[in-house]
Amino acid sequence: RTQEMGLPHYPVFTHKHHTDISYLACAHAMLMAKDVIFPQFATHNAATIAAIIQMATNNGAPFELQRLHGMGEGVYREVLKNPTIRCRVYAPVGAHRDLLAYLVRRLLENGANSSFVHQLADEGVAVNELLKSPMWMAPQPSLPLPFDLFRTEANKKGRDNSKGLDLTVSSHARPLLNKAAQISIDFVPLASPEDVKQAAEKAVAAFTEWDNVEVNARSQILREAALQLEQQLPQFCAILVKEAFKTWGDAVSEVREAVDFLRYYADQACDTLQDMNMPGPTGESNVVRFTGRGAWVCISPWNFPLAIFMGQVAAALVTGNTVLAKPAEQTPFVASQAVALLHAAGVPKDVLQLLNGPGETVGAGLIAQDNIAGVVFTGSTQVAKIIQRALANKEGPIVPLIAETGGINAMIVDSTALPEQVCDSVIQSAFRSAGQRCSALRLLCVHEEIADKVIDMIAGATQELVVGDTSHLATDVGPVIDAEAFENIQAHLAKLASRAKSLLPVLANGHTVKSFDATVAHLMSPQAYEVQNIADVKQEIFGPVLHVVRWNGDPSAVVQQINQLGYGLTLGIHTRIDSRAQRMALSAKIGNVYINRNQIGAVVGVQPFGGEGLSGTGPKAGGPLYLYRFVAEQTITINTTAAGGNVTLMSQI
Repeated sequence: RTQEMGLPHYPVFTHKHHTDISYLACAHAMLMAKDVIFPQFATHNAATIAAIIQMATNNGAPFELQRLHGMGEGVYREVLKNPTIRCRVYAPVGAHRDLLAYLVRRLLENGANSSFVHQLADEGVAVNELLKSPMWMAPQPSLPLPFDLFRTEANKKGRDNSKGLDLTVSSHARPLLNKAAQISIDFVPLASPEDVKQAAEKAVAAFTEWDNVEVNARSQILREAALQLEQQLPQFCAILVKEAFKTWGDAVSEVREAVDFLRYYADQACDTLQDMNMPGPTGESNVVRFTGRGAWVCISPWNFPLAIFMGQVAAALVTGNTVLAKPAEQTPFVASQAVALLHAAGVPKDVLQLLNGPGETVGAGLIAQDNIAGVVFTGSTQVAKIIQRALANKEGPIVPLIAETGGINAMIVDSTALPEQVCDSVIQSAFRSAGQRCSALRLLCVHEEIADKVIDMIAGATQELVVGDTSHLATDVGPVIDAEAFENIQAHLAKLASRAKSLLPVLANGHTVKSFDATVAHLMSPQAYEVQNIADVKQEIFGPVLHVVRWNGDPSAVVQQINQLGYGLTLGIHTRIDSRAQRMALSAKIGNVYINRNQIGAVVGVQPFGGEGLSGTGPKAGGPLYLYRFVAEQTITINTTAAGGNVTLMSQI
């Protein structure tokens, strides 16, 4: 979690012998407090038992040892020859479904190479080594701090991990709240048709000079922008909370994602866009080189108005293209601040221009320009198809389109899944960000054997969510983006209510949650409905709405039914059968598959994100192939013998 959150240090030990030392230190402290504490120590480690007995004997402190039934019998047979030592034998009691996870944890602990039980059975481990004090262990390589997560021994130059915050720490949260009190969302001028035309002409005119800038220099500008953005994290978080109604946690994550995009694409460009020498016959050289394509139109959505905006723009810029950036009309201010930051970092103003306005006018006007070299779009499947048709109907060069669209994202839960883990994943995936993520869970397919228990657990957990003003740290779910979105979701819910069963009880306050701030506009309670068939879910509802289907039989059949929906963005799988998870993942026509975790929050360079089918064209954003779509490739073949002979062969004489 510390690595994921980009925190400065670890709050836990990262070496086993440090944990062992801490255990003994705590045991010593408890034994010293014999007037108020009667300590009980559960352990199967002979060295730990000996240390406890020695400390207790020296201090005259009463204590008790404990062991798990069926384990440590040999050790304790010797220990209990001392009649003054007490040992309590304990055993887990419960149903198989509840005990399985516990027993697996015990097996993993005892089966680990560093485990005393494992080493005791290994004849290759000498007694002196087995009983060595943790105080005298040889130094071991330290786990990289979270900031260095993406650096390896082989790649010391790896990128910095973006710095994050722990909002439960007041010193981390206070600067954000203070900045929110100072920030106002200013009006961003709307672009006219003439503005669009002139901007396109400037972008085309500026292309050649920008493309001729060394890729390393362009990358350095992105790194400088990343540094500046990281330093301005409180300001950008405050803008996201006020303009996009993000919770503080989501805002921090989004700024970090934007930072990661800048650094990742900077590194990718330096590593992959250098000239490539190709193999071939002697007396000939073959080189592939990469150049920018020209002026790109970048159209970004309101649900990630900084991260996706910055990712699109950074990829186009670092590959030598000029950019005409059109943000979502609901969130232009954060985009304007991102553009200002990139300009300050060194991007020329004609190379990156912001064009604000509705998609029907400004977006369509940009795409219609004759000299556009490419379009990158994130939004609805419907709009992506409109753009696709508009580009296809243009005369001139064939213009590439990179589209990342929505999905009817499913999660398959089998009867072996751990209900508590499923519940946590569902709440996060379906209701975080008010369900306004491309990757959000829309369809939960749960095995009928555990369906009732899982649904009850989800209903109970949902009630505890705080739904309200996102400027408050306690808020879990904020409003949907605007009145139009609210009305569209309500219309969908009215249709759903007529043919499906509501699963979340309405509480005394008229909502599905205990804490609901009715003064906040466009706020809605999380909803869940049970439908009969997977095929009944025909379109994406972009809000906190979950569909639930019960299934039995072959899980592969469930995957096939999901494939037939035509969307292919994210899929969650919950099972404790590894081979089943792998089979389902391989048969799924889905871009991102998440096993035994939530299915949102893809990390740049870790989980490249993007779908197939109705969910997008690829290549995946934040992945190793993304930049190649922004460049033109040129192969240069030279007959080196034309100068008078084969120099390579003659040099071997």
